[in-house]
Amino acid sequence: MKYVMLIYQGPALERQSALTEVEQKQVYADYQGINQAPGVTTLPPLGLAENATTVRVEGGKILTTDGPFVGMKEAVGGLFILEADDIDAAIEVAARVPAARYGGAVEIRPSEVYW
Repeated sequence: MKYVMLIYQGPALERQSALTEVEQKQVYADYQGINQAPGVTTLPPLGLAENATTVRVEGGKILTTDGPFVGMKEAVGGLFILEADDIDAAIEVAARVPAARYGGAVEIRPSEVYW
């Protein structure tokens, strides 16, 4: 089964920036370890939510707004695809994501194909 793993940074980036250099290197190594794990398909990191542009089409007119679609502090900060045997295996990988340890969260969604 493939799972989409959505990383919500929340206060994690701020907390991680306060870590010592050695601790920050460990966070980087933890992300690298996940990226290189079997069954993981990485995607490029997302930019900051405040730099996003949201597009809607209403009545045939294109409308754009600055910022993410969601109106919350915890916008998606990154994502990856995980091929795992079951949700328990996906949860184990999600628990290794540093953001989850520093005030963020990882949302797991089973991948569904509609086309």
